[in-house]
Amino acid sequence: MIRPLPEELAVETPAARRFWDTWSASPQAQAFEETDWAELEMTVVLVDRFHQGETKLAAEIRLRVAKWGATVEDRARLRMSFDQDQDHGLPRQQPEMDDMDEELQKLLSGG
Repeated sequence: MIRPLPEELAVETPAARRFWDTWSASPQAQAFEETDWAELEMTVVLVDRFHQGETKLAAEIRLRVAKWGATVEDRARLRMSFDQDQDHGLPRQQPEMDDMDEELQKLLSGG
């Protein structure tokens, strides 16, 4: 089950909402404790600000998501693995990469 994005965080950008949905539906989230969810809440606010133009937040966001195993390399370093045949009881949402790439390109080019 995807944990709902807390309204009080006042997240504005679709990219930050996708970030929340992706992480809350991830296999890693099944093991999240309340402290992890609190960290995800803080991070989604940073992601929201990043997508509003505060690109200097990119490094901080990358450090935070690496601790959760964001990439194949991160998961290898953390010795994480997931059973490929198991759906973890969570719906899989595939972000529309073209939309995300276009949105990021606009942000980084100042457009």
